[in-house]
Amino acid sequence: MAVFGRITGSFAVAVALCLSLAACGKAPNNPYVETAEDKKLNTLYTAFTARPKHLDPAQSYTSDEAEFTYQIYEPLFQYHYLKRPYQLEPLAAAAMPVPVYLDEAGNELPDDAPLNAVRTSVYTIQLKPGVQYQPHPAFAKDAQGNFLYHQLGEEARKYSSPLQFEQQGTRELTAHDYVYEIKRLASSRIVSPILGHMGDYVEGLGELSKTLQEHDKALKEKIQKETGSAFPPATADLPWLDLREFDLPGAKALDDHTLEIRVNGKYPQFIYWLAMPFFAPIPWEADAFYSQKGFIENNLVLDWWPVGTGAYMLTENDPNSRMVLSRNPNHRGEPYPSEGEPGDKAKGLLADAGKTMPFIDRVVFTREKEGIPYWNKFLQGYYDTSGVSADTFDQAIRASADGDAALTPDMAEKGIRLETSLSTSMFYLGFNWLDPVVGPGSSAEEARRAKLLRQAIAIAMDWEEFSQIFTNGRAVPAHGPVPPGLFGYEEGEAGYNTQVYNLVDGKPVRKPVEDALALLKQAGYDNGIDPKTGQPLTLALDTTGGGPGDKARFDWYRKQFAKLNIQLDIRATDWNRFQEKIRKGNAQIFFLGWNADYPDPENFLFLLYGPNSRAKTAGENASNYSNAQYDAMFERMKTMPNNEERAAIISQMTDLVQDDVPWLFAFVPQQFGLIHEWYGNVKPNDLARNSIKYKTIDTAKRDQARKEWNQPEWWPIPVLLLALALFIWPAWAAWKRREQAMGIREDLAATVANRTGGKR
Repeated sequence: MAVFGRITGSFAVAVALCLSLAACGKAPNNPYVETAEDKKLNTLYTAFTARPKHLDPAQSYTSDEAEFTYQIYEPLFQYHYLKRPYQLEPLAAAAMPVPVYLDEAGNELPDDAPLNAVRTSVYTIQLKPGVQYQPHPAFAKDAQGNFLYHQLGEEARKYSSPLQFEQQGTRELTAHDYVYEIKRLASSRIVSPILGHMGDYVEGLGELSKTLQEHDKALKEKIQKETGSAFPPATADLPWLDLREFDLPGAKALDDHTLEIRVNGKYPQFIYWLAMPFFAPIPWEADAFYSQKGFIENNLVLDWWPVGTGAYMLTENDPNSRMVLSRNPNHRGEPYPSEGEPGDKAKGLLADAGKTMPFIDRVVFTREKEGIPYWNKFLQGYYDTSGVSADTFDQAIRASADGDAALTPDMAEKGIRLETSLSTSMFYLGFNWLDPVVGPGSSAEEARRAKLLRQAIAIAMDWEEFSQIFTNGRAVPAHGPVPPGLFGYEEGEAGYNTQVYNLVDGKPVRKPVEDALALLKQAGYDNGIDPKTGQPLTLALDTTGGGPGDKARFDWYRKQFAKLNIQLDIRATDWNRFQEKIRKGNAQIFFLGWNADYPDPENFLFLLYGPNSRAKTAGENASNYSNAQYDAMFERMKTMPNNEERAAIISQMTDLVQDDVPWLFAFVPQQFGLIHEWYGNVKPNDLARNSIKYKTIDTAKRDQARKEWNQPEWWPIPVLLLALALFIWPAWAAWKRREQAMGIREDLAATVANRTGGKR
């Protein structure tokens, strides 16, 4: 009886399990745990693969961080979402300013004044009134007007998020907030990547940087003397630095809604910088609030919890798992554009013209470290958009009859759209000019040998093959430092890198390896042999890596150098360590990319400008390349209007770096984006990174698709029940036989007992 009880008990459990699975299958297998209130929101679901390091606008400078900072902060200007070529328009500013040019004596000059006559460019910018900051405890005050949370002391240690505070406050944006942020660029407590560049332009910014360094040095010495410590205090342990107490001639608030910025000389590209978060407003209250020591220990800092006036605010921050942007309830709203490019209306991109943005209430970013889970969730409708990786390319893309990329039938059947664009980006393999082997060294002979070595490697590195293997051909070869789409890029034969390519029937064909080996021999490395060791020359490539696809890429790098009998030592590390090596000039060869900050060739050409050396001035010249001729042409070109003379200078600069080879110009990527049909107002825009506010989500259509695409599979249930029945049947039959046998024995025993009167 007990045996059958256990069997029937197991059967009951199995049946219950099947029924519970069936019950669960009635709804999509949604990976998001959401409250009833969450489900009422119009939510965009997307993913991020790289952990953002900085959300402080003075420090942040990578594309994975821009995904967040551009939604939260509001610089003075932004790029029109739909128009091409890219066009600036006011954001927090009331109108686009017209710079006033002054000579040495302060007299106003005409707009076409020669460059050497302009001493100062003055930008006077009016702000829109009524712009409010997001709710934040830094602004919260009591009835007497005192800040509630600026002097918490030990109590600060119990907080790890600004949302934990009972009271939240706000105030109006003022011109003083922009001045405060510009001063922060010079702070010795913040490593701003643009200080070296902007220190030359914003009047007095370089001098302010030195003043703040001296201030902190004196403060540390004072604290060390008072405490009797053998070591000065760490920068993080210093009291709050109130930047309002320091003067900056180049940034003044003429009144609450009028900002004046003074720029040394004439620098037309400066207006583009004012559309970047580096120049977003930071209220002094937030800086003071976050300086409390107990907060710093819990990552309750501006670098982790931004304070802005943008359409969204950060409400969850777990950069290893999930980050959430929510609609800023204090945002004033903006009208969706009413004009764009020809064809935008036919694509439905003007259907929301004039309507108030943002349209999306919440953005949920989920960390996806692997491509396949990301892809599968996209196909199930749980991500609204996706890129196309090498692993999923054939599943999503096929060549159309005219050779262009098109969606596969499976993708088209789901209503998925394909958006493609050539990005304003450049990837390159850089040589460190400070390295004794690949750099120019200290003599003319060393410079000659290193140059020939770089030229040989440039020929050997087959970037066309790289693109086919690792990007499915979604890239165009790069021939110079200016990518397509920007002024100064030369089409056709004029722009081909003849140091690396031969022209065959007007088309570039990579030179044979024999040419590279000949250059190597001239450099003194006959057949790749280092004469100092008698062994193959060994070079080191620093890169980031560690993922499953990196081994194939590393092997490819080694294969290219092996063509020259050069051994390549690949030193893969994490991003922070890699950045440190680049910053200190310790890398020999490295792979990097650059996304355009603004649509001007100066933004790429300044990456090779000597005074911007990363190791020497903390600038963006990661190669530390230095060439007096290039620098002189750059200084002349950077402030010129886009005319024939400027184009000619850019062409000469390109010829020079093609010959010098501080970079191996690798490729310009072509972007492929897959968009579900319920995700609207999507138009590729490399510069308008604050684009989420323009987008729409048809949640009803998405919910319906999720139900259709994630229907439960019912057929396993009857199969499982049948399998269970077949499994149980032998045991049940055995039990029946045993019961029958026991019944027979009991009957016989009873019969015997009756005949003997109960005696044996």
